[in-house]
Order: sequence, then structure tokens, then C-alpha cells
Amino acid sequence: MLVEKIMKKNVITLSSTATVLEALQLLQEHRIRHIPIIDKEKHVIGIVSDRDVRVASPSILDKQANQQVLKKEIREIMSTPVVTIHPLDFVEDIAKIFYEETFACLPVVREGKLVGIVTEKDMLYTLIQLTGTHMPSSHIELKVPHEPGNLASILAVFGKRKLNITSLLIYPDHEDSNYKIVVIRVQTIHPLPVVKDLQTNGFEVIWPKPLQGAEE
Repeated sequence: MLVEKIMKKNVITLSSTATVLEALQLLQEHRIRHIPIIDKEKHVIGIVSDRDVRVASPSILDKQANQQVLKKEIREIMSTPVVTIHPLDFVEDIAKIFYEETFACLPVVREGKLVGIVTEKDMLYTLIQLTGTHMPSSHIELKVPHEPGNLASILAVFGKRKLNITSLLIYPDHEDSNYKIVVIRVQTIHPLPVVKDLQTNGFEVIWPKPLQGAEE
């Protein structure tokens, strides 16, 4: 999946000469957590978060606090330089950036200009879609030798049952590098017949464990 498929295109932005108060008002009005700071050519020159604004703002409990701080220009508190991504980057690649850099959002840039933004929430929703958990389905896990042809054989079993697969994920078996864990979500509320088929074909089912006497 490409970034352009999940990014928000209508991005709330500010110029570097906007005030802390303007940023605070936008964050509250639009219920967002980050605002990219751009120049006249829509180049991303910084980013400000709700935390940056809270730290810079006077406490509402301190009536003697200097309210002049709200008139400061946003460039005084924005983070720079900014890590950006491209609309044609793969979602799984930018997920690694989110994880390694602990970012909460990434501006999306094409030809040097801001065209969108991706947040942690966008990434989590995309994960839900990729795993198929947003659709009614049953979860089946297999432990499979890491050998050519095994996946095709597994899918053939589901094909014989004429079952619709909503998602398929493969990840390493952390206990044995010679094996992979195959996670399949299938549109059925009665997975035990296909589980039995998989076992009959020699595949090790981790979940669910079939019941004795399960009907075909």
C-alpha cells in the first residue's frame, strides 16, 4: 500500500511568523496534534506539536503569568529540520520510520511541496485494514517450514472449501528460523472444517485447536 492511499490531503498549516496563540487555537479547533510550518512555496520548514504549544503557553492556573508569550512567533518553538516522506513510499517502509524515530506524524512532500500528512492514528487504522480485523472473520495460525511451495498448498486447501480470505500475514517464528508463522483471516464463523483439512494435509495449526468430532 502506498502513502498516497492513507495520507490526509487537507493539511492545517501555519507560517513561521504565526503566533503561539494562533497555533493553540488551530490545535483546539481542529482537534489535531501537529501543525506543519510552511513557507510561501509550501516547503516544510518546521513542525509544531500540541506539546510544544502547551510548554510554551502560560499556565491557566497562574493569573500572573506573562500572556505576552502567546504573541511569540511559532518559529521560536517549532522543531526543525523535519523528516518527510513521499506519496509513493510504501506504508510498511514508513512504519519503520515511525517505530525507530518515535514520530507521531510525518509530512508528505512531492517535488519539495507539502501535499499531505500521515499520523500514528492513520498507521494504526491501516494496520487494522491490512490485518482484516475490521471485518467479521475467523483467525487461523499455522507454523510452516520456510520452504518454496508451502503457501500455494495452504491456499489450495482454502480454495477447495471456497472460503474467502480477508487477509494473510507471514512473520518469522522467533523460536525456529527454519519456520514461518502464517496468519490467515477467513470469512467464516466455522473455521474448524478447514482447520481439519489443513491438518490432514500435514500443516501444523497453532490456532484454533480443532475439537474432536468437529463436523466437516
